[in-house]
Amino acid sequence: MPATRSSAPGRRTPEPLCGIVALLTKPLAGTPRLPMDKTQSMTDASRPTHKPRPLVDLAVSILLPSLVLMKLSSPERLGADGALALALAFPLGWGAFELLRYRKFNFIALLGLASVLLTGGIGLLQLDSRWLAVKEATIPGIIGLAVLFSTRTSKPLIYSLLYNRNVLDVERIQQQLDARGQTAAFERRLLKATWWLSGTFFFSAAMNYILARWLVTSPAGSEAFNAELAHMNLLSYPMIAIPSMLMMMAILYYLWRTIHDLTGLSLEEIMAAHHRDKH
Repeated sequence: MPATRSSAPGRRTPEPLCGIVALLTKPLAGTPRLPMDKTQSMTDASRPTHKPRPLVDLAVSILLPSLVLMKLSSPERLGADGALALALAFPLGWGAFELLRYRKFNFIALLGLASVLLTGGIGLLQLDSRWLAVKEATIPGIIGLAVLFSTRTSKPLIYSLLYNRNVLDVERIQQQLDARGQTAAFERRLLKATWWLSGTFFFSAAMNYILARWLVTSPAGSEAFNAELAHMNLLSYPMIAIPSMLMMMAILYYLWRTIHDLTGLSLEEIMAAHHRDKH
């Protein structure tokens, strides 16, 4: 989702927020790559570049599966099991395509695919619907715990998710921190941002559990179960995804303010070179 600009003539979205929205909608990056030989470099050069497509992701992951569950679950159409299998095929197929085409094999993406498979297992095996609520809470809960426990390691996960070379000019930032003697202060604030980041996943876990227990009450494998699952998927976007994104934007803004205050660099100066080239 590109950074937004005001439609009124002569008015622009404030620079920090505009840049933060642009950074937030970039794909999550992995850890810095190790040096590559020529063969690896040629392979990466020929590999297509991943571009975020939030509208396509929303349609494939939420809208199309929900429509299938609501419209095709009746016995005279696909039936409950057939509709559920087709609905899950959209996000599962799209996720597998993205992973294979762009080689984005990372912990969070694989958990997303596991979540889709678990949903299918609960429905097709007709397990108690309470397991759906447990599953909905478990996936973001695991990510939140991983982020939290990473604070005990030398490289907290916030380095991979937000403070990395694909998003920020880490070398320039570190040089300024060292020159000003602010490295320790920056590490303390980065630790605080890591705690907040884990909190966004715990919020998602709690809301997922509440939403699933509230909406999905029919036996798994029934037409009513599919309709309730579709309703839950549709509501999860405004009730969970959007608030979580706003929290992530707040953390990014805090990170930018921290870097700006401790280094004196502007938003454009702290962005990675390939982001600066687009401005």
